[in-house]
Amino acid sequence: MRMILTASLPHEPFNSLVRAGKAGTLLQEILAQLKPEAVYFTEEHGLRGAILIVDVADASQIPFFAEPFFLKFNADCRFRIAMTPADLGKAGLDALGKQWQ
Repeated sequence: MRMILTASLPHEPFNSLVRAGKAGTLLQEILAQLKPEAVYFTEEHGLRGAILIVDVADASQIPFFAEPFFLKFNADCRFRIAMTPADLGKAGLDALGKQWQ
């Protein structure tokens, strides 16, 4: 299932990793393991943030995606289900609308 993983990276330990020249390499290693469909880096509530689109085939895979961010960056992670326009087209909105009028 396609999900949006949002990771908020606190200033520490990230600042120390940047100063040590390790942050970029560590991020690349994590992304190589996770193989996200897409990745975006942004600011979130005054912190560094990462938004990844990942395919979570089973709920038991959630730690696979979250633990690198928890363990290496003390990050907060959130997962949300994401639909493409094609997914939404299969949702049966017209029938649901009639059912719940």
